[in-house]
Amino acid sequence: MSDEKLPGEEKTIDGDVVPNTASAPAAGLEREDVEPSPPVTRSGMWSEGSPDTSGYGGIVREYLPVQSSARPLDDANERVLARLESLVDGAIARVLYDRNELTIFVPREKLAEVVRALRDDAHLRFEGCMSVSGVHYPTDAGAELHVVYHLLSYTHNRRVRLEVTAPDADPHIPSVVPTYPAADWHERETWDMFGVIFDGHPALTRILMPDDWVGHPQRKDYPLGGIPVEYKGAVVPPPDQRREYR
Repeated sequence: MSDEKLPGEEKTIDGDVVPNTASAPAAGLEREDVEPSPPVTRSGMWSEGSPDTSGYGGIVREYLPVQSSARPLDDANERVLARLESLVDGAIARVLYDRNELTIFVPREKLAEVVRALRDDAHLRFEGCMSVSGVHYPTDAGAELHVVYHLLSYTHNRRVRLEVTAPDADPHIPSVVPTYPAADWHERETWDMFGVIFDGHPALTRILMPDDWVGHPQRKDYPLGGIPVEYKGAVVPPPDQRREYR
């Protein structure tokens, strides 16, 4: 009898497990080995290099970022992943299951195909895109710009988060407007604030800033800017020119 398993089906280990062997899996559910991420140290309340006018510049924090989760996940989420993989080759770069929320990291060249499968397949049926938002990680070399999509299945009453990355030097990601028309203004805002270019968007123009504005204000390396304010002979400089609190 073949020991091949269907997509999403748990693999079990029936034989004895050799004790005191680091490479041997534990009896029961078979897991992939996941290398722990090194600690990350951050200083300041916001981001490195931003002028500190808040008084939080002395904060130093160390944390362990969670990069991915071992599979298989719990039965319900693993079925979603396995179904998506059966519909779209190379749909999943990695997954993260944290705080009862599932995030699927999708290669940008697969995004349009993935969202169509998630919307149209009867076993998935994520009919709604609730939001599209950007995140800027200046230190994430080659993937500085992240775009996050929150999808909702009305049919199955479940949610999933997609995350796609692009390098700062090539900030192009396919638009999901052909699949989710309501994402139109979400993508415009993400372009306006972060500079992500959504290829195929019907009218990718600024939505908050003036059309001739230079730069994208929610990037972490964007200067605080502002103009000096004069009040009764005293001048208050713009935020990025004020003194630093130490």
